[in-house]
Amino acid sequence: MASKMNQQEILAKFFDDGAYTALFAGGAVSAACGWANGQQAYAVYQNGDAVTAKDMEKNIKVLQLAAATGNPVVTFCNSKGACLAEGLDVLKATAALNAEIAKVSGVIPQIAVVTGVCGGTAALAAANADVCIMAEGAELFFTAPFTSAAKGDKVANAGTAAAAAKAGVAALTAKTAEDAAEMAAHIVGLLPANNLTGPAVFEFEAPSAAFTAAEPAKAAEAVMDKDSAMELYAGFGKSVYTAFATVNGNAVGIVATGAQLCHNCVSKISRFVRLCDAFSVPVVTIVNTEGFVPSASDDIAGGIREAARLTATYADATNIRISVLAGKAVGPVYTALAAADLKIAVAGCTVAAVDPKVAVSVLYKEEIEASDNIVNATNAKAAAYAAEVCSAESAVAAGAADLCCAAADVRGTVVAAMDLLATKRAARLPKKHGNMAL
Repeated sequence: MASKMNQQEILAKFFDDGAYTALFAGGAVSAACGWANGQQAYAVYQNGDAVTAKDMEKNIKVLQLAAATGNPVVTFCNSKGACLAEGLDVLKATAALNAEIAKVSGVIPQIAVVTGVCGGTAALAAANADVCIMAEGAELFFTAPFTSAAKGDKVANAGTAAAAAKAGVAALTAKTAEDAAEMAAHIVGLLPANNLTGPAVFEFEAPSAAFTAAEPAKAAEAVMDKDSAMELYAGFGKSVYTAFATVNGNAVGIVATGAQLCHNCVSKISRFVRLCDAFSVPVVTIVNTEGFVPSASDDIAGGIREAARLTATYADATNIRISVLAGKAVGPVYTALAAADLKIAVAGCTVAAVDPKVAVSVLYKEEIEASDNIVNATNAKAAAYAAEVCSAESAVAAGAADLCCAAADVRGTVVAAMDLLATKRAARLPKKHGNMAL
């Protein structure tokens, strides 16, 4: 079980060479600082006991130190809950801690590693981290599963790592707390230390895979450096692939779409792109999708709201954004995902306001209806329309894309685009914040 690992074992896996300096020793919460994957970082460790107001003050102090020095914070979550004997004092401290987490969000990376029990208000803190990692055997919940079951709301695997991944709360799951600590160190190394430093640069090996837009993961694999990917949210919104990786040695966020995009898929992309934007990590988006799910049920479940949020997220981002129009990019999906500094149209792609079959059924309605075979006539007209109006070359000519390339040249074109945009400067209009559909 994840919770059987002791503090020394977990921190030794997180910090380089197992070396760190202890801070605030004693009590349910302690802290340490050192180097993780070559990056200076702080760690907050909960030992499983009930947390007091003083313990939460330690956690707040670490967050303040981290923000002042510009270093990430990783919190190893494992607590029976707040110390009820302290009453309103511990309640105030809990609120203060969550306020501090929100205050430094986007300033320094925050990673939550759930190694034991993480319930109630503590679950809020873990879910508000930039990346939440959960070890199998750990528990994450608002309402304890046994309490929920006693009220007749029994759900299989409630509170588990698998459930947290399915809900889109846990970005990564690990077999053990030891593995989770290593994952956290890897993320710390990939992300910038704070919002004022640039992304890391690594040694790399070019991929051997040929580019194909058919499957999101394989499309991404052909663009990013070999064996550099760390996929996030694999258990949530499965028609979309999101990962931290490197391209030509530079840390990037990769988004690759496939099939149709439900509200969970869209929410997944928005959260990932917003994280990348917060720390100026470039995003490469590979677009090949039939579009948003054509379903009234999905609309009611949040499809329109999440699609609006996605559109605003991309448009509002100031990080480097490269969109690879690799397959279908039609209508609303193009609007949402092609908000980029450079748009690369891949030979054979379809970029259109509406699906070619829909377009020709309107434009050539009388001619098609007069044919001997309406289906064949529609398909023939659609194929001709796609080739003449919706091709990569047509997209560039119309300004819907900036350049085109062959499938074999996608990675090289992306690398060239990143080099071109390396000195990008961007400024937003003065405002408090936008009001995207959350």
